[in-house]
Amino acid sequence: MPESTVHTFDDITARLDEIIATVRSKDTSLERSLDLFDEAISLGSKAVDLVDSFDLSPREAQALEEGADPAVEPAGDQASADQNGEGDSTEEPAPQDEASESKG
Repeated sequence: MPESTVHTFDDITARLDEIIATVRSKDTSLERSLDLFDEAISLGSKAVDLVDSFDLSPREAQALEEGADPAVEPAGDQASADQNGEGDSTEEPAPQDEASESKG
């Protein structure tokens, strides 16, 4: 895949994988490896530009700041309530021993 057909981040990573495989081959000349290295540097710069120009949604930005995975969609208010120990629980509370209640 020539560099001119690389337009997305996935295209860039696919091309970089191809370059790595080619350079690791014992049949690749030093000159060809250096040319591929130059192409890889250019692709890396393009990837940085793509990442820098990427805008997160407000939800993704907040999740990133909180250390959560922004790709995982929370299950609404219930998810945050469960994390705080609030909300409905499917488990019944453990029965208390009547003797411990009277000691009180």
